[in-house]
Amino acid sequence: MSNEQDAISVKNLTMAYGDYTVMNSLNFSVSKREIKVIMGGSGCGKSTLLKHLIGLEQADVGEIFYGEERFEPGTPEAERIRRRFGVSFQGGALWSSMTLEENVALPLEQYTDLSASEIRDVVDFKLSLVGLAGFGHRLPSELSGGMQKRAGLARAIALDPHILFFDEPSAGLDPLSSRRLDDLILELRDALGATVIVVTHELASIFAIADSALFLDVETKTALCDGKPHDLIDDPKIDPKVRRFLSRGASDND
Repeated sequence: MSNEQDAISVKNLTMAYGDYTVMNSLNFSVSKREIKVIMGGSGCGKSTLLKHLIGLEQADVGEIFYGEERFEPGTPEAERIRRRFGVSFQGGALWSSMTLEENVALPLEQYTDLSASEIRDVVDFKLSLVGLAGFGHRLPSELSGGMQKRAGLARAIALDPHILFFDEPSAGLDPLSSRRLDDLILELRDALGATVIVVTHELASIFAIADSALFLDVETKTALCDGKPHDLIDDPKIDPKVRRFLSRGASDND
């Protein structure tokens, strides 16, 4: 069972592909309305952990709880829990043949009983939340990379999720677009009252948005720390790997 203040609890989670172990015995929790960053070097299992959290991968060992409910992919209970999720994948994952309006409307058409006019109102509102009012008729190919990311966010929040997941949201963006996306994630957290999980290696984003950060280490196959980024980098007892990771260009984040 999990603490009633926790939106997510991960207990003794081991992730593996066949005989290859990605991570051993992960234990961490995410409080309600918290923004938790999952960070670490390439190949450490950040995206694999995200897949386990949203049910795309089945854990070999361990448990994941949402609130006090155990999350077991493939069960009717898991499908009900997943309705609370909003997921924004690295490439936006928009349907290229559909307009932004049609992309955002899709989950509303599938999972609600709203009328066509009500869906249009919700779509317009969600697009306005991410700064894309008036762009609903555009195809994804007609947008910049940053706008495609924001369109993906609009679809992720279509059903007013309790928990938002982001996989490398700033990947491929210039620094200004990346900063705007960070600000948008903060605004959406506050507007929706959502709990947020962000997979990223981008230092600027980590320091800008993370309430806490979990560092996955590819060598030891464990989480070396979990805490506020600024506290971690100043902690004399922290593992040197974590300090080196957080010190890349650290002067830019002072």
